[in-house]
Amino acid sequence: MTERFLVVTPDAQYHDDGEIERATGGRALDFAIHRQRDAAALPAGLLERADALIVYHEVVIDAGVIARLERCRAIVRAGVGFDHIDVAAAGAAGIPVCNTPDYGTSEVADHAIALMLAFARGIAAFQPLMRADPVANFRPWAAPFLMRLRGRRIGIVGCGRIGTATALRAKALGMEVVFYDPYLPAGQEIALGLGRVGSLAELLETSHVVSLHTPLTEETRGLIGADALAAMRPEAVLVNTARGAVVDTAALLAALREGRIAAAGLDVLPVEPADPADPLVAAFLADDPALSGRLLLTPHAAWNCPDSEADARRLSAETTRLYLCDGTLRNCVNQAWLSSTAV
Repeated sequence: MTERFLVVTPDAQYHDDGEIERATGGRALDFAIHRQRDAAALPAGLLERADALIVYHEVVIDAGVIARLERCRAIVRAGVGFDHIDVAAAGAAGIPVCNTPDYGTSEVADHAIALMLAFARGIAAFQPLMRADPVANFRPWAAPFLMRLRGRRIGIVGCGRIGTATALRAKALGMEVVFYDPYLPAGQEIALGLGRVGSLAELLETSHVVSLHTPLTEETRGLIGADALAAMRPEAVLVNTARGAVVDTAALLAALREGRIAAAGLDVLPVEPADPADPLVAAFLADDPALSGRLLLTPHAAWNCPDSEADARRLSAETTRLYLCDGTLRNCVNQAWLSSTAV
């Protein structure tokens, strides 16, 4: 008789009863699917019975949650970022944490380019103007700025999968592409046909567009703060489709209001859903005239489309099944902590 495993999803981001997950898991996996934002809201005893978790980004998997995982053999993130999971605590408990890096790459890169184009071609400014008065505002010069992208420099911060995909799209638009990534092996720029700079400061000082593609770590938290924004060109556009806390939103608001950068397009925020008390969000909601046509916010949607969602669901369920059934571990992000606890 085939052994069956209980897989718990505390914060499912889909609306069916796990059709893709159940099809992928086959007869080996049973699924308990919930849509909570706090692990405390889950049924009593559920975490204690879980053989694995497939998690999204709503529920924080901290040391307290991990301590309740009496049977759990794996935590699988149905997505790329895992900053809301205490990977060290999981490793100390002998639980591998795996992510799903092989989905959504194209969509996020497309979104980053779309935000850039919305400013460069004035779409962010023209839309509200045309809605307000399509006769009086039928003026092609009404946008606060327009930019020819061909020949302009885009700086990619973090040239992993998504950063590379964004760079290649920008290159196809005729832009000069450079990247800063101290963790990428020397020579990778040659293989990609891209430029490479030796410091973040050089990238910020010389780029007309800065696109962020870094994970959120202690090193990158607040990476784009007041000093970084002050180093950017006054005509520069900032795009963030990575993690919200990489950017200091209060400093960004000041830079926009003071004209120290031209525009910013953010798909991610430090607190999600958006916090109306965040000064940047408050100014956006108040339709601050200083930000008109210069600030775009989207709801952490860069990854999303039916194809991408299906990939995330299928691949995360597949990763879970492979480990529970065959012991095959892929995309493990806390191997160092697991190794340190090995006897």
